[in-house]
Amino acid sequence: MELTFAAATDVGKQRDHNEDNFLIDKKLRLFVVCDGMGGHAAGEVASSITVHQIRDAVHANREMIARFREDSDEVDAVEILQILEHAIHDACSTVYNRAQAEPEKRGMGTTASVLLIAGEDNNLRGFISHVGDSRIYLTRHEQCHQLTEDHSLMNELIKRGKVTEEEFDTSPYKKFKNAVTRAVGVYASVEVDTFDFDILPGDSYLLCSDGMYEYFTDEELPGLLEAGEVKDVPKALIDIGNAGGGHDNITNVVVRVLADDTNPMDTRSQDLSLKLEVLKGMQLFRYLTYRELVGVMNITETHEYSAGQSIINQGDEGDAMFVVLSGKISLHQQDVEVAILGKGQHFGEMALVDRTVRSLSATASDPSRLLAIRRKEFFRIIKKQPELSVKLLWSFTQVLAERLRNTTAELSAARASLAASTTDAADTIPTIK
Repeated sequence: MELTFAAATDVGKQRDHNEDNFLIDKKLRLFVVCDGMGGHAAGEVASSITVHQIRDAVHANREMIARFREDSDEVDAVEILQILEHAIHDACSTVYNRAQAEPEKRGMGTTASVLLIAGEDNNLRGFISHVGDSRIYLTRHEQCHQLTEDHSLMNELIKRGKVTEEEFDTSPYKKFKNAVTRAVGVYASVEVDTFDFDILPGDSYLLCSDGMYEYFTDEELPGLLEAGEVKDVPKALIDIGNAGGGHDNITNVVVRVLADDTNPMDTRSQDLSLKLEVLKGMQLFRYLTYRELVGVMNITETHEYSAGQSIINQGDEGDAMFVVLSGKISLHQQDVEVAILGKGQHFGEMALVDRTVRSLSATASDPSRLLAIRRKEFFRIIKKQPELSVKLLWSFTQVLAERLRNTTAELSAARASLAASTTDAADTIPTIK
């Protein structure tokens, strides 16, 4: 897959200097946007230090990154994410120490949104590290997905239900609109969000500062990123921002992954789309964002079974939940069939909670493909992401509650049927005289 990219930055209409910085390194396939803060040119210093230190850290680890392949255990995706996370941590310490040494720069800081693309050309993977309220977007199949979460007071207030996004500009919180809850360099350390995902042919990515994303909608962005030649897109976006008021510095980095016109949806793309479609359609994952859904997909394993092949056995200890991608699965107790499951249905979910033995056996009725989610991996992501864990555990409770209601209804119906049968039998017993 071939990458094309371009970038542009502008002071905007209401600022007298530009504190944004960006970086593109073609050889490293590294893209960075930083939005500095602090005034008196301090924000520009913070963002400049950060983009260069991130680049130096990635360059120092380029041999490890070059060895990364998704079909190899030589270098794990987690190791690549750790390189980016440590790079931001090091930049944070450098910016903070510089501010302590120069009193006029105290309090300076910057956002940092980083996209690194690694792997073989026909099997690329994206790695994101992120702090602050700059953003990274993905447009795929004419849909827009925000891959980063804003570390801002505005976002926190919206998430807590204090105000809606539409109401914010007329609310008492408006004066806090530009306040960030995390930044590189304001303190000696900072918490960094990291995330990895599949890169597919036809993808477009936008890294931008907060001076840009106020001026387009999610519905508009796919058309904006895919219009004309890539070299012209960043400047066209800046023109949109300035026409809308240019309230802040505006920086855009645009990356396109060229698709093969003869095969726009290759096998890998189709497989990924199928997995996301199935997971998204499940009640267990219905509250998840696209980014969270991809995070869940990243911990799944794909297994194929031939007709008649056993998947789990009654009485065995379980450690995974299974989701049907294709085919049909028979759930049974010994020789008694309990249910037939198809695409999008799941079984074995109690194994995600405890080590209780399997209550049923499962066998492939047809050639089938399943996703497996292991308990160990499930606990790992819910420990790391509190918001995701609340969504998953709430959905899990709803799934179990629904099953309990169904079971109660079935038992009630069975008892009523048994009672009716007993009454009918009593009516037919002859009277003995």
